[in-house]
Amino acid sequence: MKIVIQRVHEASVTIAGQVHSEIGQGMLILVGICDEDTDEDIEYLCRKVINMRIFDDNEGVMNVPITEVAGSGILVVSQFTLMASTKKGNRPSYIHASKPDFAVPMYEKFVAKLQELFGKKIETGVFGADMQVALVNDGPVTILMDSKQR
Repeated sequence: MKIVIQRVHEASVTIAGQVHSEIGQGMLILVGICDEDTDEDIEYLCRKVINMRIFDDNEGVMNVPITEVAGSGILVVSQFTLMASTKKGNRPSYIHASKPDFAVPMYEKFVAKLQELFGKKIETGVFGADMQVALVNDGPVTILMDSKQR
């Protein structure tokens, strides 16, 4: 499982011209799922996300986890293109990305675990939808994680 974490001032998902979900300050997390992913990968990544100290303390140092940021939110969006292979040619291959029958339940488990650890509702995109994702990256702070590289 691969994720991209972006610390944001705000983020939103629009589908067919309508805002589906949005957050203010917090994290936008893009999630890519492969067939080898397990519940252990979900547990590992969700705990890392919740405890990651990427928000500023009173001295302006990134030393605070999202759980200590008042009014913060998390927006999770599925993104199969994170599993792209670019080794050959110029057209990415997505053969490592899971099909919906496996990926949807894993995505839902990821969101549920993150919500359990965060203690607040997690906003989401819609799996498989054509989404327009807007964000104002804060910092910028962007972190890549792969559950297979611990």
